[in-house]
Amino acid sequence: MNNSVRNVVILGSGCSGLTAAIYAARANLKPLVIEGHEPGGQLSITTLVENFPGFPDGIQGPELIENMKKQAARFGAEYQMAHLVNADFTKRPFVLNFGDKQLLARTLIVASGASARWLGIPSEQALIGHGVSSCATCDGFFFSGKDIVVIGGGDSAMEEALFLTRFANKVTIIHRRESFRASKIMLERARQHPKIEFLTNTVVVDVHDVKKKEVTGLRLRNLKSGAEWDFPSSAMFLGIGHEPNAKWANGQLETDPDGYLLTRNYVFTKVPGVFASGDVQDRRYRQAISAAGTGCMAAMEAEKFLEEEGR
Repeated sequence: MNNSVRNVVILGSGCSGLTAAIYAARANLKPLVIEGHEPGGQLSITTLVENFPGFPDGIQGPELIENMKKQAARFGAEYQMAHLVNADFTKRPFVLNFGDKQLLARTLIVASGASARWLGIPSEQALIGHGVSSCATCDGFFFSGKDIVVIGGGDSAMEEALFLTRFANKVTIIHRRESFRASKIMLERARQHPKIEFLTNTVVVDVHDVKKKEVTGLRLRNLKSGAEWDFPSSAMFLGIGHEPNAKWANGQLETDPDGYLLTRNYVFTKVPGVFASGDVQDRRYRQAISAAGTGCMAAMEAEKFLEEEGR
């Protein structure tokens, strides 16, 4: 990493960032992709992806990411492992600080994604992609006719549970409190659905079975009585939200109350020359294909911005 000025710097190496890299590289802008703290994004911890167009038999998430990375590199994209600490958008070119190193950028595409919130149980982490998931839309189909659980008490958990009833035999919502943060209408929809049951004042202690590399059940604890028991389940879906990876912006970019970057005309931030794409600005769809679409848009707008500046 040196002090030469880069035309395009892309923060993030998931579906959105790599699509932006492909388009920017084909435009001969020689983009630099900062791979960040989760190289490959959420697809890197996904097993079979069956809803990305062009793969009738599906493709493994890590393989899809590696293919996109090679494709961008073929056209001249470069990659560096680094973690952005902060940025200064008051200067042109922009100053990006990576601890003891700096980088100068004429345009910046923020594709740093959003990290799913997890319970933090070791067995949970070991079974991500093997029955533990944070995306019902991505993985619900694999559990058709099964009994599964959703963790959480907000609208996200209710939405996940309601969606999963299309496939599952039964969905149990497990929540650590008696009351719910979910909106009244979403909670009522879940309560009235014949396939959905509730377990309140309950937490997950462990996820079985790491040795079998599949979810076979959960160890639960009632927070009022302290009693523990095993609960059979074929999958555990986390519905406790996502954390957008944009804290480094430190108020220089507009965000909603949960920290997602606000954009206009799809990918424009309030700072000219800074664009945002993918899950860091999309709290609604959060799909690989929609992330790729906005990555394409961001790269095309960065190219246009540089053209107008005479670059």
